[in-house]
Amino acid sequence: MKLTPAQLAEFDEQGYLFLPSLFSPAEMDVLNAEVPKIFAEPREEVWREKGSQAPRTAFHVQTWNEVFAALARHPRLVEPGMQLLSSDKLYMHQFKINAKAAFDGAVWQWHQDYATWFEDDDMPNPRAMNIALFLAEANEFNGPLMFIPKSHRKGRLEAGHDVTTTSYPLWTVDNETIARLVDEGGIVAPKGPPGSALLFHGNLVHASGSNLTPWSRWIVYLSLNRCDNAIRRFKRANWIANRDFTPIAMLPDDCLMQFARKQAVA
Repeated sequence: MKLTPAQLAEFDEQGYLFLPSLFSPAEMDVLNAEVPKIFAEPREEVWREKGSQAPRTAFHVQTWNEVFAALARHPRLVEPGMQLLSSDKLYMHQFKINAKAAFDGAVWQWHQDYATWFEDDDMPNPRAMNIALFLAEANEFNGPLMFIPKSHRKGRLEAGHDVTTTSYPLWTVDNETIARLVDEGGIVAPKGPPGSALLFHGNLVHASGSNLTPWSRWIVYLSLNRCDNAIRRFKRANWIANRDFTPIAMLPDDCLMQFARKQAVA
């Protein structure tokens, strides 16, 4: 799937691009049938909220679930990444499903992903990005992603290592800087149905609040990096910061529907 010149320009200007209903309801049914099983797995890659058994993140799922293995190579996600990163050789730096569980989903503090990729993984340059696919509806109540438009243009900001707020350590931006950036660019929170996608720059400042609603908010993230920008520090586990720099080979566009056909036969 190719982005238009207008979409490429919008990403460059704002730091993100929202594509509502990029995947069909039938495709989302295939993906969502797997999610409860994934979060129930007693694996080290499945993290829980601090002080709770509610799921927070399932890492590296593309290596232990065949449905999400197909999604990780889906052309509707990978090809736009190739355009935006100006390379046809990308690898999966990180793949995860974030679970903002009903009633129990905790915050993700204000941060830039590249700050963590730089500080923890020694990624040379911000030539990596995120593609987020909504597995469940994101609305104004259930802790949607919040972005500060154009903040990616500030480069990598000074960050502090927060290892206490949540179960996931993160390099976060201080409140004074956030107030200044919001005063300049405001805050947006793209919302939409399952199957909607968000593409955003590795330096775009973002966060999400807690989820106090009865509606879980699940998002799968593909963190794509150029193969010539591979990480040089291997401090974090391979299932958090991937050390396999093999270029992603895309599958056919209907790759998810093969699982629907299997289910129908069964």
